[in-house]
Amino acid sequence: MADAEVTYETKTVRAIRGLESRTLKKWAADGWELVSQTPGKLQTEITFRRPKPKARWLLWTIGGAGLAIILAGIIIFGIIGERNSASDETSRSTPSGSSATPSESPSPDPSPDPSTSDPAASPEPEAVVVRPENSAELTALLALTDYCDPSIAAFAQAHRGQTIAFPGNIGALAPHDGATTRYDILIGAGDYSETSAPGPAFQFRDVNTVNDLNFVGPTPDTIGVGMNLNVTAKVNDYEASSCLFLLNPVSSTIR
Repeated sequence: MADAEVTYETKTVRAIRGLESRTLKKWAADGWELVSQTPGKLQTEITFRRPKPKARWLLWTIGGAGLAIILAGIIIFGIIGERNSASDETSRSTPSGSSATPSESPSPDPSPDPSTSDPAASPEPEAVVVRPENSAELTALLALTDYCDPSIAAFAQAHRGQTIAFPGNIGALAPHDGATTRYDILIGAGDYSETSAPGPAFQFRDVNTVNDLNFVGPTPDTIGVGMNLNVTAKVNDYEASSCLFLLNPVSSTIR
């Protein structure tokens, strides 16, 4: 009877094919129970569930209303007390038959002219491209063995909108939502390998394989899995549900 009263919340996430076990372990640690897996060409869709916490909105509503009444009473009594105190003080300090004359207050000093006090605005420095050569943080990121490592989300948050550059490769390529000229491209760190994939699971989403990749130098006739590139891209976002690190391509060079 108790099991029949349990209600569940569900969550559907996507994991890169071949790396489903890492995703299962990550969500199981948060109390989620596996319901189903649906493999796709590039990603596997995984559905989880866990019991919903019992609602306590009524208790919070009653408690909040009581607290509001108490606070209102305190404020009202405080205002009345301040008015009575001010009235008594005035009657004691003002002699009978005379009126209180406000004292003159010195005029405030003139405000300094902002044009003379503020230093001249200095031009903003040019944006620096974050590379392994000038960022130990990016170097460590590219060497990770867990593409769902929490440091990836932190890096994406800290560098959103900035440009990064690193040696990478095309790890997977699939049509975007069934399109014929638009693709989702999985970008790995370093040289392509069939046995290892260090670093985050970078992705160019919904891009054209030629125009959007902005090749510098020779443009390849075909784009495919296993191609090694020098990647320059802007940090877009990190999807916690799929552990995909989304990038917007700036330029690409075959290496």
